Amino acid sequence: MGKRSFMRGRRPSLERLRLQLARPDALFAHALLGLGTGLATGVVIVAFRLAVEGTQALMLPDHGENYEAISPLWRFLLPLFGALLIGLLFLRFAKGIYVLGVARVLERMEYHQGHMSLRGFMLQFIGAAIAIVSGHSVGREGPHVYLGAASGSLLGQWLSLPNNSIRTLVACGTAAGISASFNTPLAGVIFALEVLALEYSITGFIPIILAAVSANALSVSLFGSAPAFVIPPFLLTSVSDLLPVLLIGLFAGAVSAAYIQLLQSIASASKQLDFFQRIMLAGLAAGAFGILVPEVMGLGYDSLDGLLTQALPWTFLLILLIAKLLATSTSVGLGIPGGTIGPALFMGATLGHLIGVLATGVLGADAAYTSFFALLGMGAMMGASLQAPLAALVAVVELTHSPGVIMPGMLTIILALVSSKQLFKKDSLFVTMLKANGLDYRANPVVALLRRSGVASVMNTRFARQQPTLSREQAQHLMSDNPEWIIVDRDGTPAFAMPGIAIARYLPQDADAETIDLLEIPAERLELAAVHLQATLQEALDILNREGVEALYVTRPIAPGINHTYGVLTRGRIESAYRY
Repeated sequence: MGKRSFMRGRRPSLERLRLQLARPDALFAHALLGLGTGLATGVVIVAFRLAVEGTQALMLPDHGENYEAISPLWRFLLPLFGALLIGLLFLRFAKGIYVLGVARVLERMEYHQGHMSLRGFMLQFIGAAIAIVSGHSVGREGPHVYLGAASGSLLGQWLSLPNNSIRTLVACGTAAGISASFNTPLAGVIFALEVLALEYSITGFIPIILAAVSANALSVSLFGSAPAFVIPPFLLTSVSDLLPVLLIGLFAGAVSAAYIQLLQSIASASKQLDFFQRIMLAGLAAGAFGILVPEVMGLGYDSLDGLLTQALPWTFLLILLIAKLLATSTSVGLGIPGGTIGPALFMGATLGHLIGVLATGVLGADAAYTSFFALLGMGAMMGASLQAPLAALVAVVELTHSPGVIMPGMLTIILALVSSKQLFKKDSLFVTMLKANGLDYRANPVVALLRRSGVASVMNTRFARQQPTLSREQAQHLMSDNPEWIIVDRDGTPAFAMPGIAIARYLPQDADAETIDLLEIPAERLELAAVHLQATLQEALDILNREGVEALYVTRPIAPGINHTYGVLTRGRIESAYRY
């Protein structure tokens, strides 16, 4: 008895919450959900890092990324064995889910209102962990974004929240994933803004900020808050100091364009192979790179730290840059479920260091600035590859706690982005991966606005539902409630909506009529189709266009075979949501 009473109390409370969250200005409720999403994402990211780093520490000598210390044979076999495990995992459980990471998040937001599956979550967690541990040249940041976005989506689906709220929770999880991965909460918020093409608003971004902060707090409590990389300060003393900065921007744009092109070409060329063949080919390639250039294996953060703290010969840097470019493009392009952001940072640091070494020898630049040039290269490569310049700039500042990078970093990142996009005509890595898999992605401001609101926020709730025929007495009683719309059933299903005023006008005109047929009296009748209470206004507009109807009735199943009707939604009310 007590349990049933609790459930009866819980349902109306959740129902009120769903109706409230359909409004784009439901700040407090969305803020609490954003906080919860951030905490959930923080737990997931911490668990992922502990699993990966703990396994690496058990496998590798001295430290968890010391692949260079193991024998060439193991450097070849380890990625191959990892590819075999990933191939078997996806063959058994994927059921068509082969694109993961940030590209998958964009696809679910564009075509599926942010709905993501537990299956995809588990595939990303296990697949990315295997890929990183086995030495494939991939990053952890893309998987972290997916795991955070999926955490928010699954939370929203579990609570049966409206789709506009689920989309907000996906954005919260995206920001939280970057925040917990890099210890960069502000970069996480800006990443969600730029990559998911979100419209800035106070009510939209307070939940995202809370999610990034809460996820970062959990990550910092376990892994600490020290800067990921420590570099000496850099001061511009003359205009000539800007020349290496400009060169880094130009070359980073070219390398990012090559990175994007290689990913696209490899993904397109390998379509004719089945998934298992592609994954095993990726394992062979990763094993070959592991024998030749073991520094490119895994996340490469140990090598990245060396690029930022010590001078290296230019020949080694050039080989490392080419090897990382080819190894990552091959792994990700062939379907290994790893990220592309970390490798972009690695390549950028290598390129910046290389240009710094050349600037020292040719231009007489101070050798102490080489690590700073490596940092600029990281930002430039990330900004150009992801086409997220603000996120890249804030990330390098937060990673190093070096505000001196802001001015030269802005110049370098924008130059790299412009050269990649305008000179080489490249989209971002994520959009390129979507297109390589036969999908497209376009940001439309009107569509974005419609997706921020649920149908419950603008539906007309002053309605009555009625059979086609009723007595005069029933009609008079119906009009006493002054409904704006009458939903007329046909065979037990809503078929038409007519203005309530039409009945009020008809009753005095035919005083002798004892029976009234709502399908015969003079009135405007709008053909109806159903829309779920969970839907956004954009989904409602799609249904109106697809079904060729003039209005919708908002409904939701409340028990098996029983649907509850919540309101009437016309095209005019949808248009008023973004016109005014």
